[in-house]
Amino acid sequence: MNKDQLKGHLKDLAGKAQQKLGEMTGSRELQAKGMLKQAQGKVQKGVGDVKNIARDAEDESKPR
Repeated sequence: MNKDQLKGHLKDLAGKAQQKLGEMTGSRELQAKGMLKQAQGKVQKGVGDVKNIARDAEDESKPR
């Protein structure tokens, strides 16, 4: 797991908590912010996934 994957995962979890808190308090603004944070986290995790794939492909292409 690289930094982007970890940060993305944590941001996603924080967004879920924020959305849930918004649901419990009836705050649509808090819910929306939580959903946005989740989306940002998923994108960041995806960037990390792509970096891992690229690094693995680079490692496989190197002569042994």
